[in-house]
Amino acid sequence: MGREVRILCAHGVPPEMQARLREEIGEVFVLQSHEEEEIIENIKDKQVLVVRSKPKVTERIIDNAPSLLVVARPGVGTDNIDKKACEKRGIKVINTPEASASSVAELTIGLAISLLRQVYTTCAYLKQGNWTKGKYTGRTVEGKTWGVIGFGGIGRRVAEIVRVFRAEVIAYDPYVPEEEFTQREVKRADKLEDLLTQSDIVSLHVVLNEETENLLSREALTTMKKGAYLINTSRGGVIDQEALYQVLSEGHLAGAALDVYQVEPPADQNFLCLENLICTPHIGGSTYEAFANATEILVRKLKAIFGEEEKEPIGY
Repeated sequence: MGREVRILCAHGVPPEMQARLREEIGEVFVLQSHEEEEIIENIKDKQVLVVRSKPKVTERIIDNAPSLLVVARPGVGTDNIDKKACEKRGIKVINTPEASASSVAELTIGLAISLLRQVYTTCAYLKQGNWTKGKYTGRTVEGKTWGVIGFGGIGRRVAEIVRVFRAEVIAYDPYVPEEEFTQREVKRADKLEDLLTQSDIVSLHVVLNEETENLLSREALTTMKKGAYLINTSRGGVIDQEALYQVLSEGHLAGAALDVYQVEPPADQNFLCLENLICTPHIGGSTYEAFANATEILVRKLKAIFGEEEKEPIGY
């Protein structure tokens, strides 16, 4: 590197990633918690801050980081970063959305199959000594219509896998060109309502922002087919969780599978204990392969910023 770069890694950044940053970019310092005060205390002379889905990178943190040039997020969502505060200071925000596409897509498919075949429920009963072979009859993905909300890298990978199951795929994303749908033989929904009313299974793959917050409101959830299934591996805030509790309790939806929540970790045990809900602790991108991919992509992008060529990296 042309100059020494001081990097502050938030609590939870994998040791392997820290090692690669130390080897390729500069001096690495590691936080022991997500507390704002600890970050402020340690960030004053750092040029790079690396965070995962936590902590929140607030305006106050940015204001106390006079040397900061880059906030790096190994992962997809950057909703925990105050991007307006970064932009005001000229601080670059970079992420690695391409790194975890397969990991999140595979979890989405796995959750859907577990939901349709009631794997979690029947497993729990069997471990309690109850043989429920004749009680639970599941559903297949084959022959269903699968709605993909958000047709970026993860949504496209989900669509690719789902088509192997011989299901019809319909996708909604007003920001993706028509040819992306045509090339992948995926039907495009012009309106979200069209997707919700046609789909037997719906999965969410959008970032969280002002436009997508509570995208699936109570009205939208009740628009879904009665007996449909919902999978969310994007961000918890895109679904009205209280409304989801109601439509699951009332039986309008056959089931839901969540890897993300409005508040993490979730505290509403009544919601978590619904029999027709599968819940996992935000593990969509948590695979060895995704971490390895994110590390190499992050190193490449930081080299583009701090290296001799000064090439512009892909932004958020």
